[in-house]
Amino acid sequence: MIAAMRRYQRSTLLFAACLTGLAGFVDALAYSSMGGFFASFMSGNTTRLGVSLATDATHDARIGAGLILSFVSGVVAATIVGRARPRQQRVAVMGLVTLLLGGAALFAPYHPAIVPLLLLATAMGAENGVFTRDGEVSIGLTYMTGALVRIGQGLAAALMGDGPRWEWARHLLLWLGFGGGVIVGARCYGTYGIGALWIAAGAAAVLTIAARATQRDPA
Repeated sequence: MIAAMRRYQRSTLLFAACLTGLAGFVDALAYSSMGGFFASFMSGNTTRLGVSLATDATHDARIGAGLILSFVSGVVAATIVGRARPRQQRVAVMGLVTLLLGGAALFAPYHPAIVPLLLLATAMGAENGVFTRDGEVSIGLTYMTGALVRIGQGLAAALMGDGPRWEWARHLLLWLGFGGGVIVGARCYGTYGIGALWIAAGAAAVLTIAARATQRDPA
C-alpha cells in the first residue's frame, strides 16, 4: 500500500482525504443518531455485538450484526460494480455510494431507526472499493487504525534514516480528513438532525464527479 501511495498524484491523495472526510461525516451521523453504533467502524460494532451477546442485549446484538452484514454487502456490491465498469471503476463505485446515501436520507424521516443506518453501513462498505489494485483495496477509506499504524511505521523509518522522511504525512492527511469529517458531521447533526444525511449524499455526488479526474491515476 505504501508503494502504491508514493505513485499517487497530489490530486488523487486529496481526493482520498475527501473520501475519508465523507466517511467521518457519515460515521458521526450514525453514532449521534443510533446511540453509539457506527456506519464505518466495524471493529467498534463487533465490540458492541460481542458485549451484547454476552449480556443478553438481544436488540443491540441484532443491530450490530445487521451493520456488519450490511458493510460486507457494500464491499461485495462495490467489487461487482467495479469489475463491471473497469475503465470507470472509481466513478461507478462512487455512484453506488451516492445512491445508498441518498436512499438513507430519503428513508430517514419514515424509518428513523435501523433502515437508514443499514444503508449507511452499506455505503461505507462500498466506499472502500474506490481504490483497488490487483483486486485488493489499496487505500482504506473508512478504517483509520491502519493509517495510524503506518504513521507510526513511517515516523520510525524516518527517525532511523532508512525510509522516506515524510512518507508518514500522507497517512496523516487521511486520518485528519476522517477526523475533520467527524467534527463537521457532529455539528451538522446538531443543527439539522438526521436531515444532515442530504449533505452527505450531496458531497458524495460531488465526489463522484471528481472521481473522473483521478480515474487514470495509479491505484
